[in-house]
Amino acid sequence: MTISIAIVVCSIVVLVLLIRLARRQYIVARRQENPADQIRSVDIEAFRNLIDPHEEQYLQERLPAAEFRKIKRQRIRAACDYILCAAHNAGLLLSLAEAARHSPDPQVVAAATRLIDNAVRLRLYALQAIPKLYIALWLPVGRRSHVALADRYETMVRHVVLLGLRYPAGSISSAL
Repeated sequence: MTISIAIVVCSIVVLVLLIRLARRQYIVARRQENPADQIRSVDIEAFRNLIDPHEEQYLQERLPAAEFRKIKRQRIRAACDYILCAAHNAGLLLSLAEAARHSPDPQVVAAATRLIDNAVRLRLYALQAIPKLYIALWLPVGRRSHVALADRYETMVRHVVLLGLRYPAGSISSAL
């Protein structure tokens, strides 16, 4: 019974935080005229290196235990930063894609729909990945690879480029 109550309370807290985050993103996106000004740079190759389990194993084999734990925590924090930037970019691209969905060109509408789908999935995945990474900071458990997030981000960038070819997206695709 106590566990059920704790789960319900945690769910309500997470829901409230998500609603506040969504409202803040909506307000920020509405205030800014050019979404390209808010795009945060994400180095996919650096992110892939941070989440690569083979790289982590290599470091663990070569470094003393205390130094490895310190570097692992730094790598997890950096991975969280990359994920937050990718989720932020996905939110901005959602507003761009939503505007493009009203285009009379069916190809633009299809590209915008795919971009929306990928952006929403990326944000949901980020919402799941961040708590897992923070738990990995405190508990010395094996870390699950988040390669799917990097793949999803690359797919989203390709859709932005495709949409930019058919719909004036400004400098957004180059900023990603």
